[in-house]
Amino acid sequence: MIWLWMLLLALLALAPLGWALWRPRAVRGRREADLALYRSQLAELDADLTAGRLDAPGHAAAKLEVQRRLLATPDAAEPNAAAAGVPARLTPRTLALLLAVPLLALALYVATGTPDMPSAPFSLRQQTADRDEALLAQLRTRLAQLPPESDQARQGWMLLATAERNRGRLEAAAEAYRRALASRFDADATAQLAQLLLEDDKPEAAAALLAAALEQAPQHIGLRFLSGSAELAAGHADRAKALWQALVADSPEGAPWRAMVQRRLESLP
Repeated sequence: MIWLWMLLLALLALAPLGWALWRPRAVRGRREADLALYRSQLAELDADLTAGRLDAPGHAAAKLEVQRRLLATPDAAEPNAAAAGVPARLTPRTLALLLAVPLLALALYVATGTPDMPSAPFSLRQQTADRDEALLAQLRTRLAQLPPESDQARQGWMLLATAERNRGRLEAAAEAYRRALASRFDADATAQLAQLLLEDDKPEAAAALLAAALEQAPQHIGLRFLSGSAELAAGHADRAKALWQALVADSPEGAPWRAMVQRRLESLP
């Protein structure tokens, strides 16, 4: 049944194009063109008279001449006017194009689509969101009861930060990362918080966080790379270049991140 609906939708989408190609041609004859020209000239003469660019005798003489030409326009239709009302012929190339569009779309959908996937109504999506929100509320309540310095609390805050980040709540995710880092320093978690601040368009806050973190972990690759990213986001391309050049210089030849940093360097002005 779904394939039938897809075929009908394709036909509806192509119907305006097919009608434009098949509808009768609108052929304009010489008489129609002459009449349009003379009417335009009469309107222009009236406008000149109103604006004072032409006096009354001159206007009357010019108007009489245009009217004479208008009456002298032949009534006979031109030979090519017989083509009026004749449907336009679809060339083989045009017809092939009309057929290729839906066939190509169908082939792409069969290869990459999932027509059998059931739809998710809004009510179901809302129920899922409400359930997730309830679970996060339970996690927050549980974290409030745990000792802030415990490893369990730290892991819980990291889990909450990831969940909030996936839901697009960057402020809440950043606060959860800060709670997780309150008990002890962690270079990887600090790098995640810095990346989050950059995603939230806060390069100055990210740069300050990274500067303090590098005092405790000066050789951490992620912190050093993000420091360059923060400087670049803040508009300091020269500082970013210096930081990344130092990172490349300290990296071994086979380091997996070396080529990526070099590409970023090449993109700098």
